Amino acid sequence: MSVFDLKAWMQPHLDRVEQALSQGIAADSPAQLGQAMRYAVLDGGKRLRPLLVLATAEAVGDEARSAAALRAACAIELIHAYSLVHDDMPCMDNDVLRRGKPTVHVQFGEAQALLAGDALQTLAFEFLTPQDASVSTAVQAACVGLLARASGYQGMAGGQAIDLASVGQRLSEDQLRQMHRLKTGALLLCSVQMGAACVPGVLEPVPSALKRFGEALGLAFQVVDDVLDVTADSATLGKTAGKDEAADKPTYVALMGLDAAKAYADSLAAQAMQALADTGLPEARLAPLRALTAMVVERNN
Repeated sequence: MSVFDLKAWMQPHLDRVEQALSQGIAADSPAQLGQAMRYAVLDGGKRLRPLLVLATAEAVGDEARSAAALRAACAIELIHAYSLVHDDMPCMDNDVLRRGKPTVHVQFGEAQALLAGDALQTLAFEFLTPQDASVSTAVQAACVGLLARASGYQGMAGGQAIDLASVGQRLSEDQLRQMHRLKTGALLLCSVQMGAACVPGVLEPVPSALKRFGEALGLAFQVVDDVLDVTADSATLGKTAGKDEAADKPTYVALMGLDAAKAYADSLAAQAMQALADTGLPEARLAPLRALTAMVVERNN
């Protein structure tokens, strides 16, 4: 049996996403706002969320090359980028390094960073709602609803609020899981769900199995993040290492110890893999999602 080549699969998809993002963020917007937006988004990041959108669309209906899937992939990356811009600001995590370069507020000032994040958030929904007929209104509505819920108070923003309120506190495992399910997991799950939403008519058990996959993958990503914050250096991470411990934030490493956190990440990855099998989709079409899951757990940044 041939081994799936993730890099060969990823590169054309990454090229399409990068080109679409670059074309979609105008450099000539007012008062250099576009420059701050482009700085926040382009030429950096793993692009895991857009790759999950495209891999899921491919798995459920071979739709990775559709306009809907590409637009959804770009939209989720724009939401992710906006969240990083705001999270790094002094009023939140007060970080100076992101993706191996100065954070947006360090480079452009706090006010411009705030506006850049706001503009990236709204641009995401522009991507999901093209004015031509390239994406059906039903798919547009489904993706807008998924992304709004995943990024708002029921998802990422709510999780960040819990995170900020939990500094210096010791959370239970259930509380920590809920925080990360919202703060990090919601967007990763949304990536999977939007990929499936780009292919109308997907029947059970596929959606419910993909939901379980996205939930397990999202939590695994955060557990690995907590591990890397302790074990990797800033140059490798592209962001400040050790900042969670320094800020006295609740993490899986703090809760259960380093070795147990690593084992938990492996367990979650196994749950994600089983959920993919439960979709009943052909293994060849699931190969990119399986490879991305392995990449999440085995990554060093």
